[in-house]
Amino acid sequence: MDWLLTLGVAVVVLPSLYIYTASVTTTRFPTLRDKRVCLLIAHPDDEAMFFAPTLLALTRPETGNHVKILCLSSGNADGLGETRKRELAKSGIVLGLRKEDDVFVVENPDFPDSMTTTWDPTKISALLCAAFAPQLAKSRDNGTAPTASIDVLITFDADGVSGHPNHKSLYHGARQFGAALVAGKSGWASPVDIYTLTSVSLLRKYTGFLDVVPTLASWALRTEMKDKKHPGGLVFLNGLAGKAGLPTAWKAMVSAHKSQMAWFRYGWITLSRYMVINDLKLEKIKAR
Repeated sequence: MDWLLTLGVAVVVLPSLYIYTASVTTTRFPTLRDKRVCLLIAHPDDEAMFFAPTLLALTRPETGNHVKILCLSSGNADGLGETRKRELAKSGIVLGLRKEDDVFVVENPDFPDSMTTTWDPTKISALLCAAFAPQLAKSRDNGTAPTASIDVLITFDADGVSGHPNHKSLYHGARQFGAALVAGKSGWASPVDIYTLTSVSLLRKYTGFLDVVPTLASWALRTEMKDKKHPGGLVFLNGLAGKAGLPTAWKAMVSAHKSQMAWFRYGWITLSRYMVINDLKLEKIKAR
C-alpha cells in the first residue's frame, strides 16, 4: 500500500507546487506591459491550442497591453472556413481580447490551409510590412528610424510545435519581416520585438503542468533577464483554476471551437503542456 500513499501525496503536492510556482512567475518574472501585441497564427484554434497561457497573461487589464490576433488562413481545408472564423473571434474574446474586431483573418490563395504546403516567407513578410509598417519604404529613403503600428509580434518557432508546415512558415516569414524593418539601418533598433513559442519533445509535450521544471530550467539558462523592456525570454503559466487559468483555456476550445472538437482534441486539452505553459524566446535579428 506504500505506493498508494505515495500516489496520494503526489496528487496533492504536485498541483500545489505548480500553483505556487505559477503565482510567483506572474508577479516576479518578466512580462510585457503597455504594448501593442499581435499574435500571428496559421489557423483558427492555434490561439487556444498553443498560445492560451500567453493570451491570458498579456490580456490582463493591469498589463495595459492591447492584443490582437492575425490569422493567415480561415482553416478551410474541410470547407468550414466561415464557421472557423466565427469560432476564432469567439475564442479570442474568451481568452481576453477586448473586442471581436481585434481578430483578423486573411483570405489569400497564397496561404492555403494544408498539411503539405509551405507558405512563402517573403509573401508573409510583405503582408506584415503592409499591415504594420506601411511607411517603411519612406523611412528608408529619408534616413529616419523605422516605425511600426505594433510593438511585439508573437508566433511559432522554426519547428512549429506540431511540425505543421504552415506553422513553421510563420517563423520564417516573421524573421524576414523583422529583418526588413531594419534593412539598411545599421545601428537602428527594430521597432518590433519578435517572440517565438518554444517547441519541445514529444514526451514533454504531453506532461501537462509537470513540464514546469524543465521549462523554467531551460528558460533560466538561456534568457537574458536584465532588460525589462525587451526581456530575452518570457514564461507564462496558467493557473489550474480560476478565470485566467486552465478552465478558461479549455473553454476557448470546447465552447468556441466546437467544429474542431474531435475525440483526440480532448486528449490534447487534457494532457498538453501548451494549455498551461508557454515559454517564448526573443528572436535576435540584426540589420544588414
